[in-house]
Order: sequence, then structure tokens, then C-alpha cells
Amino acid sequence: MASMNEFGNNLYTGKTSFPFVGKRRLWFIIAIALVVGSALVPLIRPIQFSIEFTGGSQFTVQAPDTTDQQTATDAVQSVVPEAATKVVVVNGSDIRVQTDQMSSAETQQVSAALAEAYKVDADAVTSSFIGPAWGENVTKQSLWGLAIFLALTFLILAIYFRTWKMSAAAILGLLDVLVITVGVYALAGFEISPAAVIGFLTILAYSLYDTTVVFDKIRENTTEDGEKSARLFGESVNLAVNQTLVRSINTSVVAALPVGAILFIGSFWLGAETLTDISLSIFVGILVATYSTLFVAAPLYSLFRENEPQIKARDARVRESRERAAVEA
Repeated sequence: MASMNEFGNNLYTGKTSFPFVGKRRLWFIIAIALVVGSALVPLIRPIQFSIEFTGGSQFTVQAPDTTDQQTATDAVQSVVPEAATKVVVVNGSDIRVQTDQMSSAETQQVSAALAEAYKVDADAVTSSFIGPAWGENVTKQSLWGLAIFLALTFLILAIYFRTWKMSAAAILGLLDVLVITVGVYALAGFEISPAAVIGFLTILAYSLYDTTVVFDKIRENTTEDGEKSARLFGESVNLAVNQTLVRSINTSVVAALPVGAILFIGSFWLGAETLTDISLSIFVGILVATYSTLFVAAPLYSLFRENEPQIKARDARVRESRERAAVEA
């Protein structure tokens, strides 16, 4: 414990320092590679959207003797041979079958075929359908929610920190988190459902919280830097990131552990699809948000500010002072 406290103290005083700003070109290259790779994932493995977005018919077989998924596929295709089906086991005991939207007659025939295939009563098979108009409405509302969130975030941060450059760095960090999280989500083969969208918005809020904590310390350090400061602007930003590093890591671990437990329990134990959807997006998002704040948002803010005339002149004076001290020594 003493060594951990010493490590945290060394980070705060600057005795120990990780080059978040000094090696930002490397971090930016890695970030761009991750974003591009995540954006290309759908070309390799197309993003799957849930029935709430695409529309279609859904059948649930309650507590059959077997949960063999091929049985459901064969039963559906015996009625509609070309139907695209997706079969999953829900709660470890029920069978959920999602298909293209079917007519009323086809729905009744498929329900009867499923009841016969799984040897259950007709009442044990329930059916429902979602029209494409409803799915389109859900998609529009999700996109509007994201757009409003980002716009309000930019405005509030600009007012709070009194500079649009900090808002811009934070928003780019949020977009980095969103793209990478969606890429990992698609790579894992999970459907994007309304629960997943809620998870995406949740991790954006978490990322915003982490970024605000770090940026608040950056503002404190850079505000204290007067004309006689012995630090470069980038060094003040880097010090602030190191000073909040332990807090960021601790917060991420504390947040990720229970979400990871929910993900494991929901996916492998209870078979709760909704829990899996939302917990996976939040779990991945927490990890990516921590990385993005430290390696993307903070170094990006430093880059935005360093070419300002006042800061550039002060940094030049600091370098000249150091050169004179080196010569005199």
C-alpha cells in the first residue's frame, strides 16, 4: 500500500511522469488505426440490427423439452422455405425465433409448425411482429438523441471551461469512444438493439465525466502558469493527466468490475439477452473511454492550444531560459 501511495504521490509531483503529451503522435497513430479498423469491421462482419430496428416477426416457444435451434429453423422453412431466421435460446429454457415479416396466415402456420416440432401445446407458442415504420422511428429517435447529446455536451463544456478548443477535444474523444465501441460490438457478433443504444449513450456520459475530471485539472494547472512559469504548456497538460491518472484507473476498474459481472451472468448463466446487450456496450465503453481521455482528448487539447500566440511566446521564453541555464551550468 505504501508503494502505491508513493507512486501516486510521484505522479502528482511530477517525479514520475508518463509521456501522454510528449508522445502524442504515437498515440494519435494508434487512435486513428483503431478508429479506421473499427469502421472497417462492418465490411468484414456486417452490423446486425435487432428486430426493433429492422422490423419482422417473432415467435417464442416456452419451455420445450429440447432447445435445439436447428429444429426451429427447419420448422419455419417448412412453411416459408426462403425465410431468413435467427434462433436464440432465452433464459436457458425458451426458444426465440425472429424472421422476416410474415402475413397473418403464414404466422399461424409457423406457430403451428413450431408447436409440432417442439411437441408443445399451441398456447406455448406466442407470436408478434414489428412493422418497419416502428423500427424506422426508433432509429430516428436514437440518432436525434445522440446528436442532441453531442450538441449539448459541446455547448456546456465551452461555457464551463470558457474555450471551444477544450469542447472540441472532448467531442472528438467521445466520437473515438463511440466508433471503437460499436466496432468491437459488431466484431463480437452482437445485435444492436435499443438496450445497446442505451448502453452507448451511457458510456458517452461516463467518458464525458472522466474527461471533465481530467480537463478540470488541466485548466487548474494551465491557469496557474503565469509569465514566470517554468513549464511548457504541454508539460502542464501532461502533469495534469498524470495527477489524475490513478483516479481515472481506479474509477474505471470500480465501474468495469460490476458491469463485467453482469455481462458474464447475463450471457453465460441467465441467458438474459437484454442484460448482455447493455452490459457489453458499457463494459467495452468504460475501457475505451479511459484510454481515449488519457491518450486522445488531453493530448489533442494541448495540440489545439500550443500554437496560440501568447502560449507560443511563453513556451519560447521557457525554452530560452532552459538553454541559458544549461550553458551556465
